[in-house]
Amino acid sequence: MIKPVVDFFGDAQYARLRRRLFYLVLVLIVAADFLVPRAHAEYLWERLPGWPAAYGFGSCVLLIFVSKFLGHRAGLMRREDYYD
Repeated sequence: MIKPVVDFFGDAQYARLRRRLFYLVLVLIVAADFLVPRAHAEYLWERLPGWPAAYGFGSCVLLIFVSKFLGHRAGLMRREDYYD
């Protein structure tokens, strides 16, 4: 009997296979990025393969750290039982 797709994504038995498929897809995406022509790039860094992904990741990390700083250190966050 064929197992449903839900079992593949939720079952711990397939964890190693899922990880290998994830890495394979990741390598294929990075390799495909080298094949994209960059003739329309206006700046030097736009011609670098993977620049949009690195910029997006760095922006997300910076946003998380800034928001945590504002919440914890700048006093914008209140205790969980503030309104009780």
